Amino acid sequence: MLSPKNYKVIILQLKTDPDYNKNLNRLIKYIKANRGANLIVAPEVCLTGFDYKNFNKVADFYDIAIKRVLEVVGDEIFIFTIIKRENGGIVNQAVVIHNHKILYTQNKYKLFRDETKYFLAGREEDFLHFSINGVKFGIIICFELRFKELWKRLEGVDIIVAPSMWGRPRKVHLEVLAQALAIMNQCFVIVSDSADSDMAKGSLVASPWGDLIKDDRLLQIEKIIDLNEVTKVRRLIKMR
Repeated sequence: MLSPKNYKVIILQLKTDPDYNKNLNRLIKYIKANRGANLIVAPEVCLTGFDYKNFNKVADFYDIAIKRVLEVVGDEIFIFTIIKRENGGIVNQAVVIHNHKILYTQNKYKLFRDETKYFLAGREEDFLHFSINGVKFGIIICFELRFKELWKRLEGVDIIVAPSMWGRPRKVHLEVLAQALAIMNQCFVIVSDSADSDMAKGSLVASPWGDLIKDDRLLQIEKIIDLNEVTKVRRLIKMR
């Protein structure tokens, strides 16, 4: 049973500073400022970026960061990705936090360029659906948005969340792919992209009808969505 109208989504479109603690403090400030939101999404690896020169330091920061984020996230659902050690290597992991608990994790499967040198890849079979308060979610991380076989694994969800650090030269690709995924899977797609100077600032909400809400000038995009639109479009346009 979907939640009705007035599902409040906050998309953060933040820069990543070389100072990890500065990024963490800013993120916590935004979470606290958005009490009452249903969903808050932050960009891919927004706390550290892909700081390969200091990769051990990046991985060590996980324990500090996750403890503080868990303390602050209450009724809202918060989704971001963070770099951590796992299974003898390092992964880029999407984390879903709600009521001070980690409810779901998913390691990035499709790695982009230099990421293949530094990260263990996740597995395609780990692309799962999860539900919170009657809403069914799926996650797709940045570069993974390009792979149609992953779109199929996320069929049937109400909201697909895409934390991203998507490059500026391919900005149009990000927007078109997110819009197409929303139309094809008949769901909402929420993209949170980095605002670094070389990034697309392509944060957006794509509706199941293909409508886009975006604004590159903002550090935070706020949108109230009606999840009943998912049911409406699936009844009107039957695809299975």
